[in-house]
Amino acid sequence: MKQEIVQILSLEYLTNEILELTFISDYLSSVAKPGQFINILVGESFPLLRRPFSIFNVDGNKISIVFNVIGTGTKVLAHKRKGDTLDVLGPCGNSFLSFIDDSFDTAIFVGGGIGVAPFPFLTKHFPSNKKIISFLGGRYKELIITKGLKNVRISTDDGSEGFKGTVLDLIKKDFHENKYQKIRFFVCGPTRMMKVVSDFAIEIGVECYASLECDMACGIGLCQGCNIEVMGSEKKYKLVCKEGTIFETKTVRL
Repeated sequence: MKQEIVQILSLEYLTNEILELTFISDYLSSVAKPGQFINILVGESFPLLRRPFSIFNVDGNKISIVFNVIGTGTKVLAHKRKGDTLDVLGPCGNSFLSFIDDSFDTAIFVGGGIGVAPFPFLTKHFPSNKKIISFLGGRYKELIITKGLKNVRISTDDGSEGFKGTVLDLIKKDFHENKYQKIRFFVCGPTRMMKVVSDFAIEIGVECYASLECDMACGIGLCQGCNIEVMGSEKKYKLVCKEGTIFETKTVRL
C-alpha cells in the first residue's frame, strides 16, 4: 500500500441517499483486489482520523467508492467537487479472491445497505465458471443499489422495493424454491445481519466469508483499535484492518 494525493473525477448520486465518488489513481487501479479498502483523509485538518471505504469498482485508472451521509466525515466528503483532491492510503486488507476454490459452484453474495460496496468489483473478477446470486437488503429502497451486480434479489424492511422482510427471510424463501448445490456465502453489511446469515450458513453446513465493518483509524494495524475476538485459537484477537477485513465467520465472534 501507499499514500497518495488523488484527484476527484466525479461525485454523483446513485439513489437519493447513496453517492458514488470516482477518482483517478494509476497505482491503486493496478494493484487493488476485490474486497480491499482504502483509508481516506476526508479533510485537510478535520476530521482528524481517516475513514475506510470498500473499493466499489475499478475501471481503467479510475477507482470508485460509494457511501451515504451518516456522520461528519461522510458529510465533508459529500461536499467535494470534481477537481478536488483527496489524501488516500491503500489498498488495505485482504481480498475475497483468497477464498475462492473448487469446492463450490455457486457464490451467494449478501449485501446489507451500503455493505454492497465490495461486490460489484468482486463480481467483475469472479471466475466465469461459477454462478453468482446477489441478495440485497435495506430498510427502504433508497438504500439499495444494484449497479455492477448479477442475478439480484432485493428485500426491504418496509416493502418499498422487492420482497418485504429481512434479507435472511428472502434467502430462505429463495433457497426453498431453488435447490442450490455446492454454495458459499460472501457477506458484507451490518454486524447483526452478517451474524444471522452466518448462523444460517452454519445451519445448512456451508462456509461463509464476511468483510467486517468497524472503526479503523489507521488502516495498517498501528492503532490497535479494530480488534475482533477469534474463536478456537490460542490467539484471542485479530486486527480487522491488517488480518482482515475478510474472515470466515465461524472463526470470529460477530
